[in-house]
Amino acid sequence: MAKLYFNYSTMNAGKSTMLLQAAHNYSERGMCSYLLTARLDTRAGEGRIASRIGIGAQADLYDQQTNLFEMVEARLNLGPLDCLFLDEAQFLTPDQVWQLARIVDDLNLPAMCYGLRVDFQGNLFPGSAALLALADEMREVRTICHCGKKATMVVRKAEDGTVIHDGAQVEIGGNDRYVSLCRRHWRAAMGR
Repeated sequence: MAKLYFNYSTMNAGKSTMLLQAAHNYSERGMCSYLLTARLDTRAGEGRIASRIGIGAQADLYDQQTNLFEMVEARLNLGPLDCLFLDEAQFLTPDQVWQLARIVDDLNLPAMCYGLRVDFQGNLFPGSAALLALADEMREVRTICHCGKKATMVVRKAEDGTVIHDGAQVEIGGNDRYVSLCRRHWRAAMGR
């Protein structure tokens, strides 16, 4: 029975590594997976899911206008699929999360989503909020704060290293822009 999965964490916890490993496991067993990633995240190149440890794979792109149900249905018309893997799930719209639920329920295709839970201000991303509400199974991918505690938050930094308190929810960046922290150190960094 297919399920909708949400694997979430803060930055630099290894979500993309886990996605790529799981997709590789399907491939090793002669199964076919379908990889999707957000069009707006081009850090690894357009249409590429990549991990900080150096592994990567090509993926089809989605944006906020993409009808994921129709996209997956069209892909299924080309041949069988065993699993859908979706990276950067925080960028989904709530409607797209419902489309993923339909993919699972109506097409009987497992959907493995990987993404951030909260932004740099401690707010849920709309896609993440919808996944937290609709996913059949959720898994936290853990990373640590500089103090050794579990990191659940992230701060955004300016070029000079100062912590940014305001701004757009979405700004693409990696280790150069974001630092994962435990809640206590996030509060201290944000002045809360």
